[in-house]
Amino acid sequence: MNDISSLKKLYHYPVMLNEVMEICKPEKGGLFVDCTYGAGGYSNSILSFPKTKVIAIDRDPETKKFADITKKKFKDRFSFHNLKFSELNKAIDKNSKVDFVIFDLGISSLQISNFNRGFSFNSKGKLDMRMGLNTISAEDVLNNLSLETLRNIIKFFGEDKDSFRIATNIIKQRKKGPITSTSKFVEIIEKSKKKDFKKKINPSTKTFQAVRIFVNKEINELIDGLSVATEFLKSGGKLIIISFHSIEDKIIKFFFSNFSKNKSKGSRYYPDIDNNIILFENYKNKIIKPTKSELDINSSSRSAKLRFATRSSENFSYPTDLKKKFLYLLNLESENV
Repeated sequence: MNDISSLKKLYHYPVMLNEVMEICKPEKGGLFVDCTYGAGGYSNSILSFPKTKVIAIDRDPETKKFADITKKKFKDRFSFHNLKFSELNKAIDKNSKVDFVIFDLGISSLQISNFNRGFSFNSKGKLDMRMGLNTISAEDVLNNLSLETLRNIIKFFGEDKDSFRIATNIIKQRKKGPITSTSKFVEIIEKSKKKDFKKKINPSTKTFQAVRIFVNKEINELIDGLSVATEFLKSGGKLIIISFHSIEDKIIKFFFSNFSKNKSKGSRYYPDIDNNIILFENYKNKIIKPTKSELDINSSSRSAKLRFATRSSENFSYPTDLKKKFLYLLNLESENV
């Protein structure tokens, strides 16, 4: 089993690798789908066990150089596809039954460290934030959307209480000239914030997250990806998801809890869903978080939450109520730029 100390050798740290391996038990073999290949941390660890096969996808074209190395080493036991979550069905044979599907959501250290891609508020590069296989950039968003839409993006995707002030200052800056750099965006955000030296996170964190989610349509991709992945899981197979912010976790929790055999009943906050759809065995609603030893090596994993569920034996039915529940977020993502 891979020890967490091996993470020190990797440029990109696969979050909660030990915990994922413990759930998967790859020494027993099986067909695995890695939906966020990145630099191959999960895939290579799984493939180190001889009875395993991995199908990997990633929307970021820059990950192919790492996938080529994995392919050269493991040959026919590994395949890579430059696809988004919603396109996962293109990578898997329709007759395949998958043992494990793994999602590691959010952005990778590879993306953050490349300042030309504009993911980091510590960079002074171009305002981009595209993960791959998309057209609009963060620059397009900030320079074209209305005050109301910008406020809603920052409010709902970033959960930032200063959304109106930030959006207002974006509009004011646009009148002076286009916003084209991450440093200018940070300047606008900081000007909109009250200084609070007690806060541990950078004041730009939530707003950068919000714009990134919108640019990459991450909510739509996650919801579609969850459905496609579940359809290919065999009975007893496991869906493993690591999330990094509360919106993702809320979607995952709702999906697992409300399509399991012990589903929760509807309430004024969560309306009744189709009681005929069962996709998972009894869900325990357990969250796994990084250990202290991992945090000492990889502090960026501090907000990570791991949830997993076991596929039931019932035939797959598309969980339409998942989209209904989060329709307000999906509609916001569909705003034209």
